[in-house]
Amino acid sequence: MPIISVEHLHKRYGDTVAVADVSFSVEAGEIFGILGPNGAGKTTTVECVTGLRTPDGGELRVLGLDPVADRARVHERVGVQLQESELPEKLRVGEALDLYASFYSDPADPAQLLDLLGLADKRRARWKQLSGGQKQRLSIALALIGKPEIAVLDELTTGLDPASRREAWALIRAIRDEGVTIVLVTHFMEEAERLCDRVAVIDGGRVVATDTPAGLAEGLGQPTLEDAFLALTRPELAAL
Repeated sequence: MPIISVEHLHKRYGDTVAVADVSFSVEAGEIFGILGPNGAGKTTTVECVTGLRTPDGGELRVLGLDPVADRARVHERVGVQLQESELPEKLRVGEALDLYASFYSDPADPAQLLDLLGLADKRRARWKQLSGGQKQRLSIALALIGKPEIAVLDELTTGLDPASRREAWALIRAIRDEGVTIVLVTHFMEEAERLCDRVAVIDGGRVVATDTPAGLAEGLGQPTLEDAFLALTRPELAAL
């Protein structure tokens, strides 16, 4: 049974349809990528999956639970790193972890998380003093403090330099090796190729393809995942 099941998800904001018809499933232990151009509905999709938004239609199950009716239970078992994670400038790293740990009945050890993510020497540092890569690592720590079975990471490496991005990839692999299923929202094709077991491509609020990165490229007769992505979402650019 899939650990996440999404069938015909629909979400609109007034007259704007953000998600028209999205269906996919995620197996336990996967790194599952969600790809798509800006405005395709990626973030809205994962916000519905994690219970942060209420869908207007469709059937969703996360760990066998309804993300809306069972929102509190889902939040106990699913960690989320949102696309734009901001904390008060003067909040210290250790204080943020202790605060988030207080939300859970059996949280992870904050000190161990800081060691895992290379932030042990930043425990007393304030949010405003952290580099972009350190802020992303802290966001991951906050997503993991509840010892989740699933971690949803939305545009984790946006804005990072190449070295920091590679460090983040290593952390994602390490988290999966600890038994956590990863849902990774990204628009970096290299990131998806290197990390994801399978990917779903969303365009215009609909899933237009689901496969392994290599399978997607091969099925469309393209040399790389990036070429396959363009063939699906921007065919006028695919031949350039």
